[in-house]
Amino acid sequence: MPETRVFAIANQKGGVGKTTTTINLAACLASAGRKTLVIDLDPQSNTTTGFGVDPHRVGLSIYELLVNDAVKVGDVLKTDLRPNLSLLPAKVDLYAADIELVYLDQREFRLKRILESVRGQFDFVLIDCPPSLGLLTVNALTAANGVILPLQCEYFALEGMQQLLNTIRLVRDRLNPNVSLFGVVLTMYDPRTRLAAEVVDEITQHFPREKFETLIPRNVRLSEAPSFGLTILEHDQRSPGALAYSKLAEEVIARAAATEDTHA
Repeated sequence: MPETRVFAIANQKGGVGKTTTTINLAACLASAGRKTLVIDLDPQSNTTTGFGVDPHRVGLSIYELLVNDAVKVGDVLKTDLRPNLSLLPAKVDLYAADIELVYLDQREFRLKRILESVRGQFDFVLIDCPPSLGLLTVNALTAANGVILPLQCEYFALEGMQQLLNTIRLVRDRLNPNVSLFGVVLTMYDPRTRLAAEVVDEITQHFPREKFETLIPRNVRLSEAPSFGLTILEHDQRSPGALAYSKLAEEVIARAAATEDTHA
């Protein structure tokens, strides 16, 4: 039986397409028949909102799961979100978790322990990380098999990236020997600009194996969809954004299968 693949979608830089990638990659994996769990680990709760869930009305959330041992996954999990798609939602309380986790036992392993109870129920778990390298992101990296790193096709695309790679290395050395950079996905690609082509070349040079072939375009429909609480497949399944995320999902499925065969 194939193992559950857990991916942290991380970049401490904001505005690079982390949440857009989490929502739409999850929707496309689910559409391809893969049981997918999304964990919103960002206190801004944009992934939760993007699926049409009101963070102010979720009741129990990932925050309670992380800091209260009495709360169980079943108390929080939203399983009726979409076919094959479940969500552990976030709300604004999560801002306090980075501070509260400091005082808890096994603070870096809280999310990993939560996932142990549901691991066999899903093919893929996608964790939307906050734009920082605090304890929430460390929890995600400790729980994950791999990191999917969204990078925007703009100036300074690689800025701060070394810091994230160093954090992945530290987590691998001290907390989770299985975590590594699974893939780099280039977002906000505009084929009309020379800059976009230069960024693609630079990333291809630095990360020839990790870079996904699929380029996520700048696309108005992609930007609009979250304001309606819809994924891009629901908002406009024929848009360039929908086609790109569907292709990315195919790449993720194929690469996950290939790495599984390598480790078998």
